[in-house]
This record gives sequence, structure tokens and C-alpha cells, in this order.
Amino acid sequence: MSTRIGLISDTHIPEARKTLWPQIIDAFEGVDMIFHAGDIHELYVLDELEKVAPVWAARGNGEDGSGGRPTQPEDPRVKYAWLMEIEGMWVGLTHYVPVPERPPNFTMERWIERFFPERKPDVIVSGDTHREAIEWVDGVYCVNPGSPTYPHNYDTQYGTIGFLDIDQGKAEGSVWQIVDEGIVPFDWDAVPPWKLRR
Repeated sequence: MSTRIGLISDTHIPEARKTLWPQIIDAFEGVDMIFHAGDIHELYVLDELEKVAPVWAARGNGEDGSGGRPTQPEDPRVKYAWLMEIEGMWVGLTHYVPVPERPPNFTMERWIERFFPERKPDVIVSGDTHREAIEWVDGVYCVNPGSPTYPHNYDTQYGTIGFLDIDQGKAEGSVWQIVDEGIVPFDWDAVPPWKLRR
């Protein structure tokens, strides 16, 4: 048995746009669960995603009123950090982890002590940076799907989402670029679309 998790972060709704791009909803059809790694802003975004699959979300600084935004209410789907066992792996979800690390203060070890004191996760899904990333840091497989609406903090446009596939104790993350027709695999070697826009 395997588990497929849809990954999304930093939606910034309704600042970026009123609702999610419809391509996201189509792309997540058939996933087992959805992780939102924070900066949701308005929690009706989770209602939209929950029509597709069960949702877990990290509480980001955007939900806590940063930048003068309204503080979002408590919600059982939203916590500062989640740690769950999936297919024999411990998977953490939180808004930010230091990728790359910036010792001595911004280290994975310190973030794990703070957000996952129960045990070190095998995988951590995070957001915050608006930059897609899949990296090993201090023995942890870290996946950041980027932002679907503000990629690399550029103005509103098609960004990225991700998936995490877990099967028999192995995890594989992937990042996908949103396009008019749906999603395509993110090309890590190409100049991204947001840098080509004028």
C-alpha cells in the first residue's frame, strides 16, 4: 500500500486572488490527503481543499496576524506542527524549517527540538520561503512545494505545488508547475516562468 499526499503552501488567499487556481483542485483529485504548509491566510481555502481529500495545515505567521492581516481563529485542521506516522515513516508538517541551515542559530536540530520534541521526523514538509525545494538536511528529507500564487515572492501568477509519495518506508517528493492546461513537472534546470515575465 502507498500513500500520496498533495502539498501546497503560501497560498495568500485572498491577497493573491480570491480562490485557488482550479488546476490545483484538479491536480489533487485522487490524493489520500493534503498538507498545507502555512500562510493560508483565509481558512476557507482549507474548506475548498477538503472537498478533495482530508486536510492538515500548519499555522503560519500569516494566520497569526503578520503584516496587519486578521488573526485567524483556531481550527482543528491547523497546528504549528503535525507529526504523524505514514506507511512506516514519521512525517512532520510545519510552516518553516531552516533550509538551507544557517548555523549556529538556524539549524535543523534546533527546529526539530522546538516543533518535533517527540522524535526526529524522517520527512518534513514546510513552506514560508515561496521557493520550491527538495533537500536532505541533517538526515531529514525536506520538501517545500513553493507557492502556487506568489512563486519566489513575485506578483500573482502560476507557481508550484507538490506531491509526497510514501511507499514501504520510502518517501519521494516532487514539485509541479501550474500551467493553463493543468500541471507539468517542474524543470529544475530551466529559467522559471516568473523570471521570464516582463
